[in-house]
Formats: sequence, structure tokens, C-alpha cells
Amino acid sequence: MRTFYPEIEPYETLMLPVGDGHEIYVEQSGNPHGKPVVFLHGGPGSGTSPTQRRVFDPGRYRIVLVDQRMAGRSTPHASTTLDPQAWATNTTWHLVADLERVREHLGIERWQVFGGSWGSCLALAYAQTHPERVTELVLRGIFTLRSEELAWMYERGHLEHVYPDLWAGFVAPVAPERRHEMQVAYHELLFDPDPAVHVPAGKAWSGWEARVISVLPDEAGYRRATQDAQAVAFARIENHFFVHGGWMREGQLIADAPGIAHIPTTIVQGRLDMCTPARTAFDLAGRLPDARLVVVPDAGHAFSEPGTLDQLVRATEAYAGA
Repeated sequence: MRTFYPEIEPYETLMLPVGDGHEIYVEQSGNPHGKPVVFLHGGPGSGTSPTQRRVFDPGRYRIVLVDQRMAGRSTPHASTTLDPQAWATNTTWHLVADLERVREHLGIERWQVFGGSWGSCLALAYAQTHPERVTELVLRGIFTLRSEELAWMYERGHLEHVYPDLWAGFVAPVAPERRHEMQVAYHELLFDPDPAVHVPAGKAWSGWEARVISVLPDEAGYRRATQDAQAVAFARIENHFFVHGGWMREGQLIADAPGIAHIPTTIVQGRLDMCTPARTAFDLAGRLPDARLVVVPDAGHAFSEPGTLDQLVRATEAYAGA
């Protein structure tokens, strides 16, 4: 079983202005002359973490991590601003353009794109926009922002049947008469200027996701996810993207996948993933006939679960010399 590479520190960090008043955090680690790879974090809104550097061989990869707009160390931060302009300029397509700015700023011609959950969604959007810049795709926990995928996680009659007790905590901040439209109702709560409203809502939204992403409970992950600032930022960014459908037409990323069929692609999917069920991974693989789809039988959604991590590291090892 493959596992994380040893801990490493970045050899460069910077704040990159990307326009519209946004600056994004960028770091590089590993081998400055190695194979370039960019890690796209999930959420949207989770930000990067040191652990994410460790799925790549630091002797063979030039590892780029980016905190997407308003997340992590990027500014302005979603927990502290309700500026309409800042939010209006945080869309899927702004993030795609930001990745191009990062690539150009770092002088990288082509790079591997690695993303899980929302990161897989952004990776697909980027690859379909700039296929000539992508050497390989490593995707995990496939999420494409289709309305049925969002309904599964956030609307009544779906995941509540698996986690009725946890679902009760998720719906608690929402008035009973609004629970037929949870994402819209949460949007009003999360963007209410009163901390007495948006902080409990942020913690309930983020806590719900933290509870269901892994097969076994992760109490440390739950505590991190429900810290006030992180919870509010994460929930606001996710909800902002979800209520706008990612600024994409319904089913766009699956429909347009044949346009990137020439890019070597590995898809790793947990069979027990309750956050992004396997149906979407199979739908994507069906449009990418040469992609390698690996279903991990005892894994949920988290990339650190042993079987999933093993397959992700194997994929990065296989592509390291390509």
C-alpha cells in the first residue's frame, strides 16, 4: 500500500494578484526542475494544506498548490467580506483563468492537474478550456455540479436516509417551511451580516460535510472544519457556487468530456462515497474510453483514506516520468 511521502516545506510562496481585488496564495515545493503538477483543493473553499504536497514524489515533481479565490490564505477572505464585487468575481471561470495566470507566472509550459471532489470539477473545467496545457489528469471523488449531485447532498429525500441523525443537525438552522429548498435557504443565512446568524449556519453546513466524507468518523477533521472562520468561509463559497450552478450549463462537464479524451486520465472513486456517489465517476468514465477508472471498495470520499491514497500515489508515480 502506498502512503504519503515525508513532510516537506515549500521552497517558494507568494501572493499573486489576479485582478478584481483578489490575491491568491501560491506555493511551490519538491524539485524545482521536476515534472510540474498543480493540486486543486476541494470545496470549493477548503483551501490547501501541507498534507496535499505529500501525494507526489518530491524528488520527481515540482508541486504547485493554490488557494483559490477567497479561500485559505487568499484575500479577501470569504469569512470577512460580503462585498458584492468580490463575490461576483469568484466563479468557476475566474478560477480557470487564475490557474492560467499561475502557470504563466511560474513559467510552466504544461502541467499535470490533480483534483478531488470540487477539485475534480475545476480540473475538468480547466482541461476542457486549456487542453493543450494538461499532461495528465488525476481525479478523485468525481463532482461535476449537476443538479442531481447537489440535490443528493443538500436537499431532502436523499442522503438524509443514510444519516438521519446528522441530517437533523444540518437542517436545524433552517425554518421548517424553508426546508424544501435548503441551498437557497442557507444562502440567505450564510450571507446575513449578523454573526449570530451566519456563524451557526456556517458551522452546521461545514459540519454536515465533515461528518459524511469518510467511512469512519474523523473527529479531528470535524473540529477543524467547524472552527468559526473556516466554517463560514467554506460554507459561503460552496453555497455561492452551488446556487449558481457553477456558472455552467447543466451537465456541461460530462457532455464535453470527449474533447479531452486524448489526455491520460486516472479516476479514483470510493465505492462508499456518500458525498459524491460513484454514479458520476462512471458517467465521466463512459465519456473517456481510455481513462483508467479505479473503484476502491472500502473507501468513502476523503482522499486520505488508505485505499484511495494508495491509488492516488500509484497514479502520480506512474505519470512521474511521462
